[in-house]
Amino acid sequence: MEESMEEEEGGSYEAMMDDQNHNNWEAAVEGFRQPPPPPPSIPAPARETPGGQLLAMPAVSVDRKGPKEGLPMGPPPPPPEANGVIMMLKSGDAASVAKAAPAPTPGSTININTSTSKFLMNVITIEDYKSTYWPKLDGAIDQLLTQSPGDYIPISYEQIYSCVYKCVCQQHSEQMYSDLIKKITNHLERVSKELQASPPDLYIERFNIALGQYMGALQSIVPLFIYMNKFYIETKLNRDLKDDLIKLFTEHVAEKHIYSLMPLLLEAQSTPFQVTPSTMANIVKGLYTLRPEWVQMAPTLFSKFIPNILPRAVESELSEYAAQDQKLQRELIQNGFMRGDQSRKRAGDELTYNSSSACASSRGYR
Repeated sequence: MEESMEEEEGGSYEAMMDDQNHNNWEAAVEGFRQPPPPPPSIPAPARETPGGQLLAMPAVSVDRKGPKEGLPMGPPPPPPEANGVIMMLKSGDAASVAKAAPAPTPGSTININTSTSKFLMNVITIEDYKSTYWPKLDGAIDQLLTQSPGDYIPISYEQIYSCVYKCVCQQHSEQMYSDLIKKITNHLERVSKELQASPPDLYIERFNIALGQYMGALQSIVPLFIYMNKFYIETKLNRDLKDDLIKLFTEHVAEKHIYSLMPLLLEAQSTPFQVTPSTMANIVKGLYTLRPEWVQMAPTLFSKFIPNILPRAVESELSEYAAQDQKLQRELIQNGFMRGDQSRKRAGDELTYNSSSACASSRGYR
């Protein structure tokens, strides 16, 4: 009976060792496939299982010769590293299965990709946008809106463009567009109030300054926000930033002053050089750019600075055109200007005098 128990015990032990050899072979193959394990660390103490006590045994190669052959001889080797291989050990009357879990080490922590970590470090939150990025844009827009033509603006266009680019990449385009429109709207409302307080003799000149200053500022603001314009305004809103900003001036300044400005322009037209020709041309062309429909308010005035405003001339109306020219000549004479034929007569007299003098001198020379 003891022999039968011994044979039974030997058979179970052989099966256990076979399983152990199979697991060790799989662990060796996985070791070649995977990178080397982290440096050894002190494993956590194992708990006792109901069938016995978990013991750490070295993974050794055993020849399948017999129940008691092939066992390691000599002093026991040092305990193996905890590599996560499942081993079946004999303890008491039953075999237990356990998995040696390695203790956490610095090398076994989750590794974040370098590019991912850099991206996470460069995330711009809405608080960062409001506290850091928009203040830079706000200050630059202020300087551009209030500069005079030819002034030097001490701002870094590269830095402003970089701020816009980062904010667009971080999905702050909608907030940035809203802040830009609000910023410029507030500026134009202040400009409109200043124009309303201007006296009539300075009204035209100040309107010309406000119009020119704003159009000049757009030449710098629109390129700075070109990335937002391309990837947000044109894509999602189906509009253009320059058109939106011109529309703001039309709504908040020009529409409020057009009915006060146009009578002054017509009065200045009837009095030569009451307003410089360059100022008159800038205002008329600017109004036509803002809203072409305003031509109907004074087509004759607009036709002097913008071609093809009036209908084409016809032969039946030549007498009327001649009458208009004569009326203009009489008005110029009343204001101290000489008629064109008298100027041509004086020029002809001078030409005749110079010719006769040249002939006399040539005869005397001979």
